[in-house]
Amino acid sequence: AAAFRAATESPRLLKQYGLEGKTVEGYLFPNTYKFAKGTTAEKAVEMMLNEFKQQWAETFDEEAENLGLTRHEIVTLASVIEKEAQSKPERPRIASVFHNRLKRKWRLQADPTVLYALGNPKRLLTRADLSVDSPYNTYTHKGLPPGPIANPGLDSIRAALRPETTDYFYFVAIGEGKHHFSKTLSEHNRMIRKIRRASRER
Repeated sequence: AAAFRAATESPRLLKQYGLEGKTVEGYLFPNTYKFAKGTTAEKAVEMMLNEFKQQWAETFDEEAENLGLTRHEIVTLASVIEKEAQSKPERPRIASVFHNRLKRKWRLQADPTVLYALGNPKRLLTRADLSVDSPYNTYTHKGLPPGPIANPGLDSIRAALRPETTDYFYFVAIGEGKHHFSKTLSEHNRMIRKIRRASRER
């Protein structure tokens, strides 16, 4: 694990693949890989980076440009979608919420970015967590975090590039991997109260 982490921060690989930031996180394409015995950690990371290059279609750069975003920003947004969405059909709708918020210069307020800032603890977030001092905390900082918080798959990348057209600005998990989407804060808060009531009654 230590060797793999060191390889993800290799200045040679960052330069070779033209990646921003201090790590290749976000560009390790999630897939099934076959590694020969004795494959070094750096070689394994390189194979995953090559897979990302293969999967990133030529049209994606143009699509990103049309949205006014760079490849790095699309991959960063896709990583947030990857952590938020559990069902494939919801990804473009979740993407629409984030795009709508970015256009209005609102904070994204995405829980997974706070968990990332905290080192991904295996627990629910507390109110105090939401004020953690980190550029990855999208509750306190506007816009996208500085870089990806996970390694997104193709569905999340496509969702970031091709969001649904909606008027939604909020969503909340309602169980079974699904979310309720709202246009207004009052509707969103009503839904949260309803979910809390239902969980107390169980």
